[in-house]
Amino acid sequence: MTQQASASPGFAPLFTPKLITVLREGYGAAELRADALAGLTVAIVALPLSMAIAIASGASPAQGLYTAIIGGFLVSALGGSRYQIGGPAGAFIVLVAGIVAQHGMSGLILATFMSGLMLVAIGLLRLGTFIKFIPFPVTVGFTAGIAVIIFTSQLKEIFGLALAHEPGELVEKIPALWQARASLSPAALGIALGTVAVILGLKRTRPHWPGMLIAVALAAGFTAAAGADVATIGSRFGGIPSSLPAPALPGLSLDKVLALLPAAVSLTLLGAIESLLSAVVADGMTGRRHRSNCELVAQGVANMGSALFGGICVTGTIARTATNVRAGAHGPVAGMLHALFLLGFMLLAAPLASYIPLAALAGVLAVVAWNMIEKPAIAILLRSGWGEAAVLLVTFGLTIFRDLTEAIVVGLALGSVLFIQRMSQAVGVEALVGADTADSAQPRPDQPQPRDVVVYRISGALFFGATASIGSVLDRIQDGFRVLVVDFSAVPFLDSTGANMIEGLAHKAQRRGIALWLTGTSRDIRRVLLTHGLRRPLVHYAPTVEEALRRRHGS
Repeated sequence: MTQQASASPGFAPLFTPKLITVLREGYGAAELRADALAGLTVAIVALPLSMAIAIASGASPAQGLYTAIIGGFLVSALGGSRYQIGGPAGAFIVLVAGIVAQHGMSGLILATFMSGLMLVAIGLLRLGTFIKFIPFPVTVGFTAGIAVIIFTSQLKEIFGLALAHEPGELVEKIPALWQARASLSPAALGIALGTVAVILGLKRTRPHWPGMLIAVALAAGFTAAAGADVATIGSRFGGIPSSLPAPALPGLSLDKVLALLPAAVSLTLLGAIESLLSAVVADGMTGRRHRSNCELVAQGVANMGSALFGGICVTGTIARTATNVRAGAHGPVAGMLHALFLLGFMLLAAPLASYIPLAALAGVLAVVAWNMIEKPAIAILLRSGWGEAAVLLVTFGLTIFRDLTEAIVVGLALGSVLFIQRMSQAVGVEALVGADTADSAQPRPDQPQPRDVVVYRISGALFFGATASIGSVLDRIQDGFRVLVVDFSAVPFLDSTGANMIEGLAHKAQRRGIALWLTGTSRDIRRVLLTHGLRRPLVHYAPTVEEALRRRHGS
């Protein structure tokens, strides 16, 4: 009973927010100071990113701030990670922009709300552990593909091109941008390149400074002082409001819900993967362990909260979470304060945001896209063999040219096939020769084997991918043997296909008058075998090969 309880934790250990855990440990002024400093640091990083990601997604910069404020606060307050920072993420730009283009902003808000409900359900059903089984080449491939799409989506603003309609598909976008090359704005290009140069320069010389915020502030100051003729937040969006909107439920109708269901599923899948990957990164940096199902519930509540305030989808953000850890955060209060600091920035500095040039925010996203590409991981996977390289490249290609959800599904399927193929190669069967005495602890090759006994040992998981090769070996047993012993002591797992193969072997042996002994079966394997009807007189069981040989004359 105790073992069962430890294997299946109750509701409280799985779903208690880390905020409660941290407060129970004791929380004083020193911890508050550490969290306040970390929260301010993350807010400075998140301020330009939230607006840039929202604009690239087809939303307004204000919606990016609403998402970071509401979603970020709820993720930290209710989540299962001590250090997770929630907000709009670059990985969602492709999906969000597509939803806005097809269903409008009201459709995006409803899809975000629906995604929140799905994330809560996934968490409560305790499926968070399974989401983390996405193969590494798949995550690297779709992340790199998203980075390419983000960069290409910013080319219009980087070059200041006048383009009435920008196609969404990459194969259509590049020719359209090329045709608009005559409208290139040297001022926009200079601001974008200057923004990138400042960010990279500060990262090299002053890595602890908020390079993105400084670069955007310098670009805004230059634009205002020089009167540069470039698009700004003010000219494109009319600035940002200095307060949060009143919460409101998104419009609901059955037809709209059904139409948005595929989009909501895509947001849910990517949000769950991105959030749990971010939590795993934080665990690796701190040695802590997050509660995946609790984290998914918090992400779901955060998405519903963001939608109520007109925001876009929320997820755990790896870069901001890592910044939170490096800034010395003690716990979730840092993330909650980061949201409050962003709210303060919006209330006090909203008029200044009107001067921010869109080319500067495009430069910020260009740097984000470059950082998203895991160059060392790609190099390692390409050198690891054809299997990992194929999964990586197929996922990457489908992300760019097809659809993100399709890329993840196909990549997962390819990774699963690769795993099955390798697992089937790891399963073997060998004949144990020289087993002629009941006293020997192991059959020995230097002892003569009885002519009427053959002993085989299977090693590895006996599952559907390996049954064909194992079955072909066992089926080649020649006539003349009266006893067949199959040893399972090196088999950690047996599925129904493997059991069905053993059942077929047993009936074949019975027809030929051969007694089949199964040895070394664990309790779980014995249960599967018995379920398939493998019991006396069809087969005989013994704990060891030696015991089977000792009792063979009585079989």
